[in-house]
Amino acid sequence: MTNLLINVDHVGTLRNARQETFPDPVHAAARCEHAGADGIVFHLREDRRHITERDVRLLAETVQGKLDFELSTEEEVVSICCDVTPDLATLVPERREEVTTEGGLDVAANRKRLETVTDRLYDAGVPQVSYFVDPVPSQMAQRLARGAEAAHEAELRVHAGHGLDYRNFPLFREVVPHVAEVSIGFAVMARAILVGMDQAVRDMRTIVTGE
Repeated sequence: MTNLLINVDHVGTLRNARQETFPDPVHAAARCEHAGADGIVFHLREDRRHITERDVRLLAETVQGKLDFELSTEEEVVSICCDVTPDLATLVPERREEVTTEGGLDVAANRKRLETVTDRLYDAGVPQVSYFVDPVPSQMAQRLARGAEAAHEAELRVHAGHGLDYRNFPLFREVVPHVAEVSIGFAVMARAILVGMDQAVRDMRTIVTGE
């Protein structure tokens, strides 16, 4: 069964837009888990535009399920990740001018730095490290399916995220095999504004698990 992790970055974005103390991503994470999420995802960006170090440390203390820490290879953020030792560290590319993560890592071009950071995370006690990589745009569904199949055969865990929502996930699940985990944030938070956090998470969990 595919696990559902909810990304709480957008809660931090809303809070920081007004420089307030609410809504709190930590409280939102607790609501998501209460509603059935298998875990929580967050991205600690270098500019701290949504999640802060305070959020990171409280999430590390309070999340009961799987905690996925998304980060760049920037030294300060890597050090924080090593300190809190989440269940999973996901390395992502980062540009200050982007609104959200716009693409995947160029693993070939950044191999040495990625290897260094990956080894450091493992040495610090982080049990899993993953890379956020792009699918190839042409013949997207077929290439996603083949990529997932190849990863499965290589005994890699396949995770998916960015752009998945209530409408497109059923087709994604039908086409792409062996997906162990999905990270979904914006779609759930947008729906939560209308129906509440608990209902939004339950609706997505039903779609993801097929139950």
